[in-house]
Amino acid sequence: MKNHFLSLLIIVASIITYSCNTNTQEINLDANRDIVKKYHKVWSNGKISLLDTIISPDFVCHFIGGLEWEGIEGAKNSISNHKKSFPDWTEEIVDIIAEGDKVVTRYKSTGTHQGIFNGVDSTGNKVIIYETSIYRLANGKIIEQWGFPDEVSLRNQLQTKK
Repeated sequence: MKNHFLSLLIIVASIITYSCNTNTQEINLDANRDIVKKYHKVWSNGKISLLDTIISPDFVCHFIGGLEWEGIEGAKNSISNHKKSFPDWTEEIVDIIAEGDKVVTRYKSTGTHQGIFNGVDSTGNKVIIYETSIYRLANGKIIEQWGFPDEVSLRNQLQTKK
């Protein structure tokens, strides 16, 4: 009888431990998704002061084609410069996936080209591109990003002036 009781106790303890770990992981995944959503909002609204609570001081961003920046100040400068080229830039998340310490978003970016961007003078063109980014989070902040914008589509949309 003692062996059955001990076995039952071990099974119940295992179930409780597993279910507690599962809930913790879900909460962390939700929190990670929320942090990434806030980051996209900063790209849309330009409120770069919020980056202090969203990204890590050790943040590193890698964009396809070799563009890279580091730290909170690097992110603030990048967003500020981008908003000079596209003052109405907005990012709308289409898909979001979270697993472990990573969050992936596919998003629609829109803006009107009103300043120099990658050496191209203002065209006044409204652009729409789709992008994908992978984020790595630690301690409730984004620590790394890999960005994959549709650069070909963006370049094509900037080639002709209105």
